[in-house]
Amino acid sequence: MKKAKLLLLEDDVGLNETLKEYLEEEGYDVVGVYNGYDAQERLYEESFDLLLLDVNVPDLDGFSLLKEARKEGVRTPAIYITSRSGVQDVESGFESGGDDYLRKPFELKELLLRIRNILRRSFFHHSSKVVDLGGGFTYDIEKMQLYNGEEALFMGEKEGRLLKLFVQHKGDLLTHETIRMHLWNFDEVPSDDALRTYIKNLRKIIGKEKIVSHKRLGYKLG
Repeated sequence: MKKAKLLLLEDDVGLNETLKEYLEEEGYDVVGVYNGYDAQERLYEESFDLLLLDVNVPDLDGFSLLKEARKEGVRTPAIYITSRSGVQDVESGFESGGDDYLRKPFELKELLLRIRNILRRSFFHHSSKVVDLGGGFTYDIEKMQLYNGEEALFMGEKEGRLLKLFVQHKGDLLTHETIRMHLWNFDEVPSDDALRTYIKNLRKIIGKEKIVSHKRLGYKLG
């Protein structure tokens, strides 16, 4: 059985190592990072089943990290583990997209119980969000993860966002304007050449025949 994969953001080296060792002994695959930028990079490069996020960490705080990820469509459940214990802090945690909030100091057993609870709920919630793309490919909408059989496939940020858009509108013709609006941020300049490159890259991964071109109109996922 595949282990659940956790991303652990905790800047206290000793606590990070303690939590990682304990959770690995309990059967989890844990990736430990110490600052917000590293966590953000790993989050977009890899697929995780649960996020464990401290708040007061270098570079990018846990609240901002998760809030940005939620805006990008990341729906991986998250538990905050933090010494910030005020009611306003808890409110900020849930408003930023957190699923649970655990105040430090805490018992390891309590963290474990909360993890099990979140993952149990997540399994049943996500089970109906997997789309069959044919040819052995499936796409988990909630995790924004493409699979070939049981193998997780990885791609660039723009290709990932493009694939999610196609899957959400499978069978529909997406105009160039619609794609540009969803693919580029407000402070970026859309490019037709770049779009063609992203389409080409995506076709290399899932197969050329799966993305149908409609000349001067747009594309659709067949």
